[in-house]
Amino acid sequence: MKPKLIVVGLLIIVPFLSKGQLKGLIGKIRNKVDQRVDNKIDQRIDKTLDEVEGRKNNESTAADTSLKNNTETKAEQTGLKSFSKYDFVPGDSILYYENFEQEPIAELPGGWNTTGSGEVVTLDKYEGKWLRLHKQFLYLTNNTKRFGEDYTIEFDFILQLKNNGWMYPEFNFGLFSTKDESNVDNNFLKDNKKYAAVFASIHPGEFQSSTIKLNSFLDNKGYFSGDPKSLAKLEQSWGIPVHVAIQVQKQRMRMWINEEKLFDLPKAVPAGYEMNQLKFDVGFTNYSEEQYGIYLGNIKVATGLADKRHKLIDEGKFSTTGILFDVNSDKIKPSSYGTLKEVADLLQKYPGIKVKIIGHTDSDGSDASNLELSKKRAAAVKDILATEFTIDASRMETDGRGETQPVADNKTKEGKAANRRVEFVKL
Repeated sequence: MKPKLIVVGLLIIVPFLSKGQLKGLIGKIRNKVDQRVDNKIDQRIDKTLDEVEGRKNNESTAADTSLKNNTETKAEQTGLKSFSKYDFVPGDSILYYENFEQEPIAELPGGWNTTGSGEVVTLDKYEGKWLRLHKQFLYLTNNTKRFGEDYTIEFDFILQLKNNGWMYPEFNFGLFSTKDESNVDNNFLKDNKKYAAVFASIHPGEFQSSTIKLNSFLDNKGYFSGDPKSLAKLEQSWGIPVHVAIQVQKQRMRMWINEEKLFDLPKAVPAGYEMNQLKFDVGFTNYSEEQYGIYLGNIKVATGLADKRHKLIDEGKFSTTGILFDVNSDKIKPSSYGTLKEVADLLQKYPGIKVKIIGHTDSDGSDASNLELSKKRAAAVKDILATEFTIDASRMETDGRGETQPVADNKTKEGKAANRRVEFVKL
């Protein structure tokens, strides 16, 4: 590509680029010119300048029920090993769980509130149901329980984005207190900082310019304001699920996105109010609704971290809901890494102990299929502990109980999530 053509292209597209995108674009071009490799300019730059030259590629559009933009190869990059630095461990007791499995397609989930519209959808590439969020609308969950002082929050989101020159919409999420008022009262759609709140804003960008910023509020006034944090890897995840994990211990807040710990803030959470609500919203963008997709799923709030050492050594067993599997599968999700490592560390600390690993399921599906699935899941846990964490396989036996030993009500989403667990019994 000729230098003159590059200059002309830049003059035309500059008004449509964000600061981060422009900075990255100029940097890319400068490097290429310095290296005298104009004909090998980064594919992303070529794609944008091709529009100026009239060689636009055919663009696929985002549909409510489809994710087809480069997900095949990207999905293969999200294995367990990619979470090798992930040390998040979820709470032991589930307070709130929402995967939209009981919600009708094309409707807002029951009990949720919003300033606009949103709908439950299915996606071609991924199991289960997801809530599609729309730009400039805010969403409140149907949770009714207080989180307490120590708790964890997890959810997945998907950003289906394709650069057409405009800035991408912000994706915002957070937690706040409604004090003694209803969690879904209309006034909290606007006035959600009136008691206490912690909000994060993700600014997606190209050329490794994505960032995240965290702010908190107390009595409608700023309480904590963090500096923007780089999310350089985020653009590698366009079109595939991204996992967010938050751990709160009184005023201390830690946050992970996928395997990366982004924040460990001792005084970020305001004291004096109990958090009890989650909010999600999408900022403004010039992209039409057909040109992007933002999806939310697998929300879980849990409290209390189990003392696994005490339970196994002194009581003889413990169970965890922190080892997660794909739907109707024995494939372990990468976000289980922190829990698996905690179990492995315990077994390494007490090398004389042998355990039986027992899988349990909820009541969905037939008795026979659930029994078989629970056995396969237990075997998968043993295999991971042996191969990835070097625990001697002879120290571990496996079994499955299917749905026969529930610890909670299978009629509720929280109960089902609690019943989908892995149990470790000392032999």
